[in-house]
Amino acid sequence: MKNRFEVEAEDAGKRLDVFLLENLQDFSRSHIKNMIEQALVSVDGKVASKSGMTLKAGMCVQTEIKLPEPISTEAENIPLDIVFEDEDVVVINKPQGLVVHPCTSTKSGTLVNALLFHIKDLSGINGQLRPGIVHRLDKDTSGLLVVAKNDFAHNALAEQIKDKSCHRHYLALLEGNLKEDVGRIETFIKRDEKDRKKMSVQASGRVAISDYKVLKRFEKCCFVEFVLQTGRTHQIRVHAKFLHHPVVGDKLYGHEAKGLAGQLLHAYKLSFTHPRTGNRMTFEAPLPAYFLNYLSKIGKNDE
Repeated sequence: MKNRFEVEAEDAGKRLDVFLLENLQDFSRSHIKNMIEQALVSVDGKVASKSGMTLKAGMCVQTEIKLPEPISTEAENIPLDIVFEDEDVVVINKPQGLVVHPCTSTKSGTLVNALLFHIKDLSGINGQLRPGIVHRLDKDTSGLLVVAKNDFAHNALAEQIKDKSCHRHYLALLEGNLKEDVGRIETFIKRDEKDRKKMSVQASGRVAISDYKVLKRFEKCCFVEFVLQTGRTHQIRVHAKFLHHPVVGDKLYGHEAKGLAGQLLHAYKLSFTHPRTGNRMTFEAPLPAYFLNYLSKIGKNDE
């Protein structure tokens, strides 16, 4: 689908991406940026190479819009490690490499697709693409998350996350050694303006608080427990980078590690109050084999 826009006098001086954002109202700034990077936008017959190009009156802007492939919400027979299930909630031990819900970059093969196959009912509060999803884990972060089977449970669990009575504990291996054995990281985090795949510490962001405790020190890294006080996207990974000790294997915020598919970050403990019974429930998931093997390897190197 192609569109053609003529730059009027009142639009002169505007950036190309701003102009398109105003004229293609169903598209986000990031989508428009991607269109420009994929050479789908031209100005006066020439492919536009910069989002910040300044427009002049009389210019002709043309776009070629590729409609996205449909995102699948079909049930898929993907194995799940179900730690607990009743009529209200399901606790899942998510493996590394599994995306939580479908998105433009991962249209199927997600935790949601698996849930639709294995679980009869899921809450509908987050819509068709994220049924039952109360909180998320990054693709390459393993461990526990709770899923709501109905709207009553979903609302109750979401409120617990909001008021911090749902406790989430993580284990991570960090590059280098932290100076202090225990501490609190309190910053502001928002989407990075230069790289939209990343989050970063910025004064204009939302408050993000993580508590940490060093459990074991090795020569070149340290094994750390994190407890989230807030739940920002990529929070632990961003905070680890902020301390100049990124999570081992974190290709986005740190460095790729030989033999690892992703970061060594595991949500090992989850505590919440059951929405219906009021009972306090705590679940733990052991470290995955690849994480244990890596710890064993560096432990032997330190001997």
